[in-house]
Amino acid sequence: MRSRTANWFECQVRYERQMEDGMTKKVPETYVVDALSFGEAEERITAEMSAYVSGEFEVKNITPASYSEIFFSENDNDDRWYKAKLSFITLDDKTQKEKRTSVTHLVQAKTFNAAVKNIEEGMTGSMMDYVIANISETKIMDVYEYKPESKNDKPEFAE
Repeated sequence: MRSRTANWFECQVRYERQMEDGMTKKVPETYVVDALSFGEAEERITAEMSAYVSGEFEVKNITPASYSEIFFSENDNDDRWYKAKLSFITLDDKTQKEKRTSVTHLVQAKTFNAAVKNIEEGMTGSMMDYVIANISETKIMDVYEYKPESKNDKPEFAE
């Protein structure tokens, strides 16, 4: 289980997919990409999808996603994405009252129960007390992390 903090954007795309009966149909899908801006998010999702799409493709919408963390799974069977709201519990020093701060994580898992397990594994070692306030399955098809270019690439400017 890997986790990473980044700038995430949800991208709604629409493209032609060949159906089981051989006919093509325009389908809408949602993907998440790590990018610095809306323009880069559009560029990245277009590049990622180019390997899978032949024919018409359009980016319909891009919205910033407020995921504090994304828990990726190494298990190939974990093919769904769940949105999890976690509440971190702290104690106010002055009032001695419990305070809850909510964050949203995205979790890759096969089932709801596996999502809970993956959250617990991802939170192992956390010093903060937390409760899982909500988990819901999303329509997200995949998440594309930023991958730095390899060291074999030539620099833009010669030294």
